[in-house]
Amino acid sequence: MNRTDIETAYQIAKKQFAELGIDTDKAIEKVNDIPISIHCWQGDDVRGFESPEKELSGGIQATGNYVGRATNATQLRQDLDKAFSLIPGAKRLNLHAIYLESDTPVDRDKIEPKHFANWVEWAKKGQIGLDFNPSCFSHALSENGMTLSHPDEKVRQFWIDHCKASRRVSEYFGKELGTPSVMNIWVPDGMKDMPADRLAPRQRLMESLDEIISDKIDTKYHKDAVESKLFGIGAEAYTVGSNEFYMGYATSRDILLCLDAGHFHPTEVISDKISACSLYVNEFILHVTRPMRWDSDHIVSFDTETQEIAKEIVRHNLFDRVNVGLDFFDASINRIAAWVIGTRNMRKALLKALLEPSDHLKQLELDGDYTSRLALLEEGHSMPWAAVWDYYCMRNEVPVGTQWLQDVKAYEEETLLNR
Repeated sequence: MNRTDIETAYQIAKKQFAELGIDTDKAIEKVNDIPISIHCWQGDDVRGFESPEKELSGGIQATGNYVGRATNATQLRQDLDKAFSLIPGAKRLNLHAIYLESDTPVDRDKIEPKHFANWVEWAKKGQIGLDFNPSCFSHALSENGMTLSHPDEKVRQFWIDHCKASRRVSEYFGKELGTPSVMNIWVPDGMKDMPADRLAPRQRLMESLDEIISDKIDTKYHKDAVESKLFGIGAEAYTVGSNEFYMGYATSRDILLCLDAGHFHPTEVISDKISACSLYVNEFILHVTRPMRWDSDHIVSFDTETQEIAKEIVRHNLFDRVNVGLDFFDASINRIAAWVIGTRNMRKALLKALLEPSDHLKQLELDGDYTSRLALLEEGHSMPWAAVWDYYCMRNEVPVGTQWLQDVKAYEEETLLNR
C-alpha cells in the first residue's frame, strides 16, 4: 500500500471507531508512549560474552543453528539497532549480567558498572532505558541446580554477592539514563525428583533475598523484582521459587512481581493473574512469551493470550504499574526477525486494546446486559484496527505490513552471512 491508500483507510477506520466513542489519534499517541523492554538474549541464544561457547544450563535451552548469531557486544548492538529501526514506539533493552564487556575475565560476583559502560553510551544515543538481570545459570556454581537456596553457605554467598553487584549496575543505569532500571531476579533452583525437605531451601532463598535487598536504593534509579516458575529442565519435581513463594515475598517486601507467561501450568494464563495480583502488589513486570507444551519461550504471537494481557493493562489503566517486557529465544529463524515479529505483535495487541470501548463494556456488564457485551466484543475482532496499525507504523516511519522483512533479508545477506 502507498501512503495515500494507508491514509484513506485510516480515515475510514477513524470514523468507524468514533461511532464507538474511540479517538484513534489518542490511541496512537498512547500506544506509542508505552515502553516495551526488549530482551537482548534473543540475539545470541543466551550465550553472553563471558565464554560464548559454553554450554547452557539451569533449564535454559535455545534450539536451532540459524546463521548470524551475534558473538560479541558490537555485533549484538548492531543487530539491535536494525531490529529497533523496524519497530514503532518507545523501547527499552533488557540486559543480563553475562553481557558484560571486559578485556580480562570477571567472575559474576565482581561485575561493576564499568563493564556495562558501552551499553549505557549506546542507550544514550538511542534515547532508551536499560533494565537488568543477575545471571544465576550457566556457571560452575549453579551446576547442581541450586544458587540462592544452596545449602553450602559459600556458594550461596557467591550468588548473593552477584545479585548485590547487579543491583549496583542497575542503579548505575538509572542514574545515567534518567529512567529507573528494573532488575529482575530469577534463579533455577529446584530438584529433579521429589525432595524430602521443601521448606529449608525456601527459608534459605528468603534469607538470601533479604540480604540482597538490604541496601536501600532509590526507586527513581532502580527497582527490584522477583520471578516465579512452575518447573524447568532438571527441576521437574520441585521449584524453590514458586508462584506462592514470590507472590508472598513481593507483597511483604513491597517490590515488583514478575509474571512470565511461560512459567505456569499449561492451563494457566497470566492475563487472569494481573488484576488479582494488582490488589496486593504495587508494581509488576511482565515477561510476555509463548509457551508450547512447556516453558519453551516461543516468539510472541498475536494470539488470544497476548491480546488478553494487553486488554488487562488497558482496561484497568495499569500503564504506570505494569512494565511490559519480552522473553523468548529462537535460534531456528533469523534472530532480528524474531525480535521484530514478537515486539510488533505486543505493540499491536496494546493498540487493539486501546481501540476497545472498555468503559462501555464494563457498564453493560454492570447492567447485566451480557448479550450486548458479547456482541460488542465479537464485533471488535472485525473492526478495522489493522488500518489504524498501518497508519501508526507509517507515521513512525517504520515499514508497513511485511515490508520490514525485505530489510531483514537484505541485512542477512550483507551482514549475518559474513559472520
